Amino acid sequence: MTRSFPDDFLFGAATAAYQIEGAAFEDGRTASIWDAFARVPGAVVNADNGDIACDHYHRYRDDVALMKELGLQTYRFSTSWSRVRPDGGPVNAKGVDFYSRLVDELLGAGIVPWLTLHHWDMPQALEEQGGWTVRDIADRFTEYALSVHDALGDRVQHWTTMNEPWCSSFLSYTAGVHAPGRTSIRDGLLASHHLLLAHGQAVQALRARDADLDLGITLNLTVADPADADDPLDIAAARRIDGQFNRWFLDPLFLGEYPSDVVRDIRAVDPVAVSDWQDAVHDGDLAVISTPLDALGINYYHGELLSGHPQPGGEGDPHETPGQQRETASPFPSHDDIHWVERGLPRTDMGWEVQPEGLTRLLRRVADEYSGTVPLYVTENGVAYDDVVGSDGEVPDAGRVAFLRDHVAATLDAIEQGVDVRGYFYWSLMDNYEWAWGYAKRFGIVRVDYETQRRTVKESGREYARIIAARAI
Repeated sequence: MTRSFPDDFLFGAATAAYQIEGAAFEDGRTASIWDAFARVPGAVVNADNGDIACDHYHRYRDDVALMKELGLQTYRFSTSWSRVRPDGGPVNAKGVDFYSRLVDELLGAGIVPWLTLHHWDMPQALEEQGGWTVRDIADRFTEYALSVHDALGDRVQHWTTMNEPWCSSFLSYTAGVHAPGRTSIRDGLLASHHLLLAHGQAVQALRARDADLDLGITLNLTVADPADADDPLDIAAARRIDGQFNRWFLDPLFLGEYPSDVVRDIRAVDPVAVSDWQDAVHDGDLAVISTPLDALGINYYHGELLSGHPQPGGEGDPHETPGQQRETASPFPSHDDIHWVERGLPRTDMGWEVQPEGLTRLLRRVADEYSGTVPLYVTENGVAYDDVVGSDGEVPDAGRVAFLRDHVAATLDAIEQGVDVRGYFYWSLMDNYEWAWGYAKRFGIVRVDYETQRRTVKESGREYARIIAARAI
């Protein structure tokens, strides 16, 4: 049976500046926290860095032509704070010009530009002044957002403030898995609040500039299920992960408050950290954070099956990066007696379970409990497999083809159940620098040979092109 998508549904793909651009120190760009972190011994697998990455900075015209060949309707990219305002200082004209040329190229190809302002690459100079743990950073981010709008606001309609603030706070400042690599519950809490505050301030400032802009934020969310729905310990474990991963961001954005049960859980672990965080939440902050949105992006990769009981043979937290060779911590401030349960689902090269029905449930849950009339977009969804180039030069990736089809279908399931989902962006357009994994993991529907920079459309890329052309699955 063929199932069709709504006429206004957008099919796209996503990337991020540091992961693809390269040209790390060209045309005025200075170090971001990822440039610095990648040079910390043991921080990134194989000591890889993004100095060259996919060389998109020099090859963007060819890459846009490839997007057009695939039939993409929209392209989600991020601007680099370190390129637009190096060291957090004055606007860098050459850096801004790159994004202006990219946007013009996209529009010329009939592709809608979808801009993300922060995909984790804060200037290192600002991190050395406290980074996301200091309140002043919200004002600095708003200045940066307006600088990008000065250059692109006449041509870009869709703006996302933050990509995955959970990663930029708890995975980065509490777990130390991502840049800047701190391991502090206090710092993670402060970063999470200032990220949200910066988001709210930027939305208000951009909307004051142009009320017709489409403004939103992207959250990475999960489906947290108890292993035994009748076991109080399993229920509590699922509640705590849902609270620390999902509700910590959804509640302030849509309800104007932080979840009290999560505050209580974290206070039991580190009361001083919670006290410092509470002092950082000023009167009026939550009103700013809950400024109405025009869109909510949802990034989904896998769900979690959780228990309050230790598992035979142990279990793996899917948020770890085993290849790192430095000390890290849990990204969850309250993590004792939470255990991940193996349920026999297929796993990706990241060790993540493949669970497409979780995407349908997640979209329904967010719409029912939070977003209301705010349109939803699946802004990232993808899979890493170790692709092998065939003797004929083709890249067969049947696992990714199945993943793509199943998750596009899961998105359509949600639409058919009444959820207002208006777009799907595959992650990622091309293989790229996968953060702490370096170049060890490949997510793209286009393969990149990092030595030659040759791009090869994989079988999954052709399948996505067929889906887009048919607008059906």
